[in-house]
Amino acid sequence: MSDQQLRETAISCAGCGVKLQFQDPEQAGYIPEAAVQKEPVICQRCFRIKHYNEASSVAVDQDDFLKLLGSIGTTDSLVVHIVDLYDFEGSLITGLQRFVGNNPVLLVVNKIDLLPKGMNTNRIRNWVQKQAKAQGLRTIDVVLCSAKRNMGFEHVIEALDRHRGDRDVYVVGATNVGKSTLINRLIRDYSDMERELTTSRYPGTTLDAVNIPLEDGKSIIDTPGIVYASRMTEVVPRSFLGSLLPDKPIKPLVYQLNEQQTLFIGSLVRFDFVEGERQSFTLYISNALNVHRTKLERADSLYDDHKGELLGAPTLEELESIPEWTRHSLRVRQGEKQDVFISGLGWIQVNGMRGALMDVYAPKGVKVLLRDSMI
Repeated sequence: MSDQQLRETAISCAGCGVKLQFQDPEQAGYIPEAAVQKEPVICQRCFRIKHYNEASSVAVDQDDFLKLLGSIGTTDSLVVHIVDLYDFEGSLITGLQRFVGNNPVLLVVNKIDLLPKGMNTNRIRNWVQKQAKAQGLRTIDVVLCSAKRNMGFEHVIEALDRHRGDRDVYVVGATNVGKSTLINRLIRDYSDMERELTTSRYPGTTLDAVNIPLEDGKSIIDTPGIVYASRMTEVVPRSFLGSLLPDKPIKPLVYQLNEQQTLFIGSLVRFDFVEGERQSFTLYISNALNVHRTKLERADSLYDDHKGELLGAPTLEELESIPEWTRHSLRVRQGEKQDVFISGLGWIQVNGMRGALMDVYAPKGVKVLLRDSMI
């Protein structure tokens, strides 16, 4: 097949949905001519992700995402919004209600397998509903699941059957929330298609809308993941994502701190307990990250002398590409149960009820905020 024929037939990659092309290996959709005879037909980028767990950085235009989202409002569809429980505030699409119009939204909360064992899922579900409502999102249902571990997936199917009716389904979400993994499960349950979408731990795997025909003539439309620069996953180099993103249940780390003590989370984030009574703080982060405690008065010199080494990853070389820290001053009032949420990293639960003043240093642009405690 020539490049001209490829253009005329407008074949899309079966893995990420992007239009295929023979010309430029640096651009999205490149495929060597010899590979076009293979089934399924996938671009070189998807081939590398699938077989070598290797990702190339192909940027997708943010305006195109918003246009695609805006077009959903003109359809009669069920919108499935997939979020990452581990990075809830970082993966919720802000202003989604504005884009989807009157279409109902089913909120699917993925990665519940990362929560510590023995969690009360009803309480988590209530927490999710409350947080979504506070963000202005109206949902017809909230379903908790783990696409990777096949937990709760029957509830996703039940909810789709209950709410879809005679409509198409649009699946939306930020990058790296497990959207393609979930879609692959839907393909197996709902469609006789042989192909699967490309899945990886790298952000932005799906590059264009992928249309999956269903047996009743309707479709599931998988949209590209929205890239939020405010998530730690977008800020760190790809070589560090394996340490940043947990792949098994988190083992919470509890630290009893006096005021004027500091915790370093690797060489990535600094947490200062500036003022308050002695109390405990629980860290819900990847257990691959190193945590180091010191006195606040020593924190500056310790970081300057030992970042990327004694304090743990990222390495000095990886730190060069990460933005400088911004300080966030946060105060938990007396009687409140709150988390310090750091998008893409996890959260720190403030366990005392007597109030606390804290400073958090995180790479510039990363979302840091206080929220009601999840756990």
